[in-house]
Amino acid sequence: MPMDWDDFKARKQGGGGGGIGPPQIRIPEFKMPNMKLSGAFIVVIALGLWLMTGVYIVGPDEQGIVLRYGAITRVTSSGLNYHMPFPFEAVFTPKVTEVKRIEIGFRTIDPGPPARYTDKPSESRMLTGDENMVDLDVIVQYRISDAPKYLFNIRNPETTVRHVAEAAIRQVVGSKPIDEALTTGKGVIQAETLKVIQNVLNLYDSGLSVVAVQLQDVTPPREVIQSFKDVASAREDKNRLINESQGYRNQVIPETRGKAARVLREAEAYRETKIRQARGDADRFLATLREYKKAPYITRKRLYLEMMKEVMPTVDKVILDKNNASGILPILSLRGDALKDLKR
Repeated sequence: MPMDWDDFKARKQGGGGGGIGPPQIRIPEFKMPNMKLSGAFIVVIALGLWLMTGVYIVGPDEQGIVLRYGAITRVTSSGLNYHMPFPFEAVFTPKVTEVKRIEIGFRTIDPGPPARYTDKPSESRMLTGDENMVDLDVIVQYRISDAPKYLFNIRNPETTVRHVAEAAIRQVVGSKPIDEALTTGKGVIQAETLKVIQNVLNLYDSGLSVVAVQLQDVTPPREVIQSFKDVASAREDKNRLINESQGYRNQVIPETRGKAARVLREAEAYRETKIRQARGDADRFLATLREYKKAPYITRKRLYLEMMKEVMPTVDKVILDKNNASGILPILSLRGDALKDLKR
């Protein structure tokens, strides 16, 4: 007889029929969580994450500029800092110690090595003060001196510095002759260009400070470079000849001055000798005159003897024998040894 549904249900629950039913399976009762508690937990976590977005780090080469609703509230130094999260506050961290650079007249394609560059003729070619064309490459180095001014007083600082630097170098080179730009005037051009750039940036209140202006390459345009080389060669020959002439001049003039000084000293010595000699002769004559006045005869005799003593040894002496005057005139020269024999 078939089992009806009620009998099957009774056996399953361990009822009558004497049969042994399958084991009982208890299904746990599912309870809905407390939705109010879970929502609060999620809000706390989200709030914590939002507050943590205000933590920021300022590097050793940076400076933190904190803005509250777009207005600067404070400047922070390097290290771990905190600001109110968005949308209340925001922070900028520009690198204030980094030296930035811009290139005028060329661009660096690959720093290398070997480095590769490309020319920018529209930037590098400019007129000098004597209306010559020159091709000039420049590097301008600058850094941030005032971070708030740098961030909010100028737009696109790199482009601003590039335009200011290009205008400044054209102004300075346009006031110099080409010889100075190519040779000795590079240092002056660099210093004047730096001063002009800094003055304009200060006028903009940009918060930027120019560190250096360096002329990398100053050459004539390629179309006329051979003519410039010929001119430079002629100028070198001119300078060489001038230097040789100056060397000869520096050699001859001191030598001539030395000879003139020697002749002058000799003339002065001769003059002094003659003056002293004349004074001595005058003093001797006056002394003799005084003695003559005291004893005229004796003085005349002494003067005569002194004169004969001085004169006689230098004159020839002849003896004439009057007894042998007839015929050939006997002349006996008494010079040297003959005079000595006669005395004997």
